[in-house]
Amino acid sequence: MLTDKAAAEAGPFGGLVASAWQTVALTMRLYVEHYLSHCASLASPGVDEMRWLEPVRPGDRLSVRLTVLEAIPSRSKPDRGMVRAFSETLNQDGEVVMTMRPMSLIGRRPAGA
Repeated sequence: MLTDKAAAEAGPFGGLVASAWQTVALTMRLYVEHYLSHCASLASPGVDEMRWLEPVRPGDRLSVRLTVLEAIPSRSKPDRGMVRAFSETLNQDGEVVMTMRPMSLIGRRPAGA
């Protein structure tokens, strides 16, 4: 990762950019603080199809848009289920800079509650 502005301007991105993993870390922070903190998150078996589509530059403001793709009740443990989602990280101009498909084990309320 280049931190020298002049050297970065001569590089492949034409300027300073964040590491892709810095973008992942910020995305996960937003995901945890604004989504998982409001539900009964138990764990995650992983993330699928992580893609970095555009560089993130100094001063960019990022937000996350999450679409739930499916919620599957556990067959063996009725107090939980799997939620699969599609996550898009956007910059201040609405450009999608990163996508991923997170999976989350989420606690469920008892039937009729």
